[in-house]
This record gives sequence, structure tokens and C-alpha cells, in this order.
Amino acid sequence: MDVFPIILVIHLILAVSLVGVILLQRSEGGALGIGGGSGGGLMSGRAAGNLLTRTTAILATSFFVTSLALALLANSRTGGGSPFDKLNDASAVPAAPAAPAEPAAPSAPLSR
Repeated sequence: MDVFPIILVIHLILAVSLVGVILLQRSEGGALGIGGGSGGGLMSGRAAGNLLTRTTAILATSFFVTSLALALLANSRTGGGSPFDKLNDASAVPAAPAAPAEPAAPSAPLSR
């Protein structure tokens, strides 16, 4: 069974979740923070900040791990090696370019 698509879907879910959690955090500079302001809800500002900070760290670490896993799986699928190694390979030297074709003679007489 190929696990590449499964890890790719998990990676995309983590990316969307990470963007959402980052946008929920309180804005320090007043730019795009959606979750800023006094909520007066279930959690205090400090508890919400700690929860969002930990969630961001966990999602970011998971995103990094899935990125590495996808890179390693993609490398093993293609046979490994660097594209630069293939450039330096002596067997991959292109053939000499063909000689340019002779220019065709004019079909109409030249005006004087």
C-alpha cells in the first residue's frame, strides 16, 4: 500500500489547521489577528494564549515531520540521488550539435 497520498492529505490538513490557529491568536501589532479583543468567554486571555501557543507548536512540529516524510518518500520513489549528480555523469553527455544547414539561394532576382 502506498502511504504517500495518506501523508499528503495529513500534511494539507495540518497546513490549513496551522493557518487557522495562527489567525486565532491575539494580534500584538493590530494587523490581522481575528481572535484579538476581550472575549469574556470560557477561558481567560492567559489560558487561551497558552492553549493556542501549545497548539501552534504541536501543529508546526507535525507539519515539519510530515514535510520530511514526504521528501524522503519522494526521494525513494525517484531512485534517489541529486539532479546535480546526473549533470556530472559522463554517460549523460549530449551528442555534438549538428552542423548548421546551408542557406537557401534566393528564388527571385535581387533588385538593383
